[in-house]
Amino acid sequence: MHRQKKLKMKKAYVFPGQGAQFSGMGKNLYEQDIQAQKMFEEANEILGFRITDLMFDGADEDLKQTKVTQPAIFLHSVILARTLGDDFQPDMVAGHSLGEFSALVCAQALTFESGLRLVSQRAQAMQEACEQTPSTMAAVIGLADEAVEKVCADIANDVVVCANYNCPGQIVISGTVTGIEKACELLLAAGAKRALKLNVGGAFHSPLMELARTKLAAAIESTAIRTPICPIYQNVNAKAEMDAATIKQNLIAQLTSPVRWTQSIQQMIEDGATHFTELGPGNVLRGLIKKIDKTVTVNE
Repeated sequence: MHRQKKLKMKKAYVFPGQGAQFSGMGKNLYEQDIQAQKMFEEANEILGFRITDLMFDGADEDLKQTKVTQPAIFLHSVILARTLGDDFQPDMVAGHSLGEFSALVCAQALTFESGLRLVSQRAQAMQEACEQTPSTMAAVIGLADEAVEKVCADIANDVVVCANYNCPGQIVISGTVTGIEKACELLLAAGAKRALKLNVGGAFHSPLMELARTKLAAAIESTAIRTPICPIYQNVNAKAEMDAATIKQNLIAQLTSPVRWTQSIQQMIEDGATHFTELGPGNVLRGLIKKIDKTVTVNE
């Protein structure tokens, strides 16, 4: 008689992307933890400005600037993970868009300094791409992925693509301003509950980010990436990756490719993830994971 093997509880850590920021983020970490304080001050030196002033006391408008938002969220996530010490024992990690850089640092594939520099360069490159072409994004609620993909594909003479597969029934589309406006009308006609333009500066995760991708590619190519301590599920292919060269190529492709978040979480669960913890500001990812699969534990 064979005894059934007890399955190991697998811990997955996830890291949020742009939009999770809030005034006061990270302040309690700075005040309560010496290591966190040192890391924040190191970040101020690396960036060349006191991002801590903006994070702790800045107005919402200050925090919405891409050059501030992205490193701020990255710092909050990475420093929070470091304060966990030996309690941070991931079996797998993933990050939503920008959060992929936080995940790579926490999985020891990137150093803290390298990760912060790349995030800062990414933010600047995306800002420049946004200024080059008027573009935007929209959230689509209540339609199947295939229906949204078909509407996007049918729009001629404009760039419109699926940018974020966030959870079943929630997709963000990305493209030119006129293309997104057309798409919203068609999606509502096709039965979407909502199709709302977002207050963002550009068409992230679309071909309109090619200028940013090219600039960031050069920075990523010249940055050392090591084998992570656990698999990272990357946005581009929603697969577990451990190979440093593959991770690097997927990171480069990320800016012009969709964030396959639904597929990433589903694959992590298939590979044994039973407990998810979100590290960073806000709780957006916790909510999405609960909508993707109600059976897993999502830690508060």
